[in-house]
Amino acid sequence: MKNILFISSANVDRSKTAEVFYAEQIPSLNFKSAGTNHKLCQQAGSNAFIQKELDWADLTLVMESQHLNWIQSNLKIGKSIIEVLNIQDIYKYYSRELIEIFQSVCPRFF
Repeated sequence: MKNILFISSANVDRSKTAEVFYAEQIPSLNFKSAGTNHKLCQQAGSNAFIQKELDWADLTLVMESQHLNWIQSNLKIGKSIIEVLNIQDIYKYYSRELIEIFQSVCPRFF
């Protein structure tokens, strides 16, 4: 697995933190992030999740089950393996608590 995609709602805090953190930690892999709520992404100037990103990803890590439901309803899954991390939308960008959660949950995937 080379291409890892992180998905949250607005691609501002959780998925963006994961992308930046793991790009620094594991430069041998490719990381991207995006959000399922296109209106929030547009307002925040962040990446809206579209089919192209899912097609690129070998592994897609979504923050909550609602993001998996969105994918199943709006996109064609194709080759990407999708896993739910169960990380609530209560953390700020690059907060210590969020990084610690990623460090405890994500290593089994890489």
